Amino acid sequence: MTDGATQALAALVAETEWSSLPEEVRHEGLRSFVNWLGCAIGGAPHPGVLAAARAATAFGGRPEATLLGMRRRADPMAAALVNGVSSHVADFDDTHEGTLIHPSSPVLSAALALAEARGASGEALLTAFILGVEAACRVGMAVSPTHYDAGFHITGTAGSIGAAAAAARLLGLDAERTAWAIGIGATQPVGLRVHFGTMTKSFHPGRAAQNGILAGLLAAEGFGAAPDAIEGRRGFAEVLSSDFAPERISDGLGGRWEIMRNTYKPFACGLVVHPAIDLCIRLRGEPGFSVDNVERIQMRVHPLVLDLTGKREPRSGLEGKFSVFHAAAVALVDGAGGEAEFSDERVLAPEVVALRRRIEAVVDETCGRTETHVVITLRDGSELRASTAAPLGSLANPTPDAALGTKFLSLVRPVLGGEVGERLLSHAWRLADQDRLDWLASDA
Repeated sequence: MTDGATQALAALVAETEWSSLPEEVRHEGLRSFVNWLGCAIGGAPHPGVLAAARAATAFGGRPEATLLGMRRRADPMAAALVNGVSSHVADFDDTHEGTLIHPSSPVLSAALALAEARGASGEALLTAFILGVEAACRVGMAVSPTHYDAGFHITGTAGSIGAAAAAARLLGLDAERTAWAIGIGATQPVGLRVHFGTMTKSFHPGRAAQNGILAGLLAAEGFGAAPDAIEGRRGFAEVLSSDFAPERISDGLGGRWEIMRNTYKPFACGLVVHPAIDLCIRLRGEPGFSVDNVERIQMRVHPLVLDLTGKREPRSGLEGKFSVFHAAAVALVDGAGGEAEFSDERVLAPEVVALRRRIEAVVDETCGRTETHVVITLRDGSELRASTAAPLGSLANPTPDAALGTKFLSLVRPVLGGEVGERLLSHAWRLADQDRLDWLASDA
């Protein structure tokens, strides 16, 4: 056994107890669960999710895990895929601010399916989830930024490792077998950024969740892997990154928890355009503003904004989530940035398209990742200006618990109804006290 990153993560996952986790870490895990559950249920009616459910259940296994928002069950591998797709399809799920990983979609989709099948408690589920997030985000930090810049969707690649870690924990594996599970997860990276704006983007966390469950089950049966699968010669980091920094895995491990850098989206699109939406909604309320009175809109943004969301003429709601031009225009027209604003209908709406074509966006290398500057020039030559480095939902301006509950209900009510939504929300906030997860099968 070597003494490196893979072994350090394995020891943390196998040996950390719920009681040793700081209270704020436990609560953040709970917040992430509430946010993820709402997104997964809210995404269930999407055509991509329904297609994934048909494909994943075509052959069928024991129906031991819930297909969220569908009031039906499937085998855990199918449930992991479908819930991973549904929780990410709207791009409304959480984001780790240090890596842009959406950690809950791969890790919780795996952990919940396995926890239901194994009759695990809410406490066990949350423990596995928090530790899986730690593994995914630590590895993500260690291979950033060149891994993501090369075109890998880090939610899928690092997510397979996080899901494997969570599965190993729920299966009660020791450190050696947990390292095998992590290694098997590391050899299954999934996700290319070319698919952003298509249904396949949300396939990445779903497949990563499946990868993680399979990795855990294989390791539990004695299926071995390289003990240094992450840091070793021709391992995950060397193959998928040109700037591997192993110290980012080890520094503060077990003392500083990456789930504390998780953020929750107030808008249903790529995180990098949230500052623009926040500012446009704010400017929309300024005296003298009307859509008809706008001459042009100019934005200065971080380089990632145009790299990730530079689609000038999106043709669908999914593409609109990757267009800062659509995001800003629809925020000014509708005063919102929810799922309705990223529908096919709103992306193609004439008034939104017309305003979108009056927007200019330029890269400003001095802008921080959450920083944006907007100037709206009105037809009389006057200007409305706003800037932010702390948009709503960021770590500097975090989403409160009450707002997460409101978001949850807004996503769940159209799918399952208000009474069921309220009941599910109450159960979700009390997850750590639940001996079993049967309430999901009853209502979700």
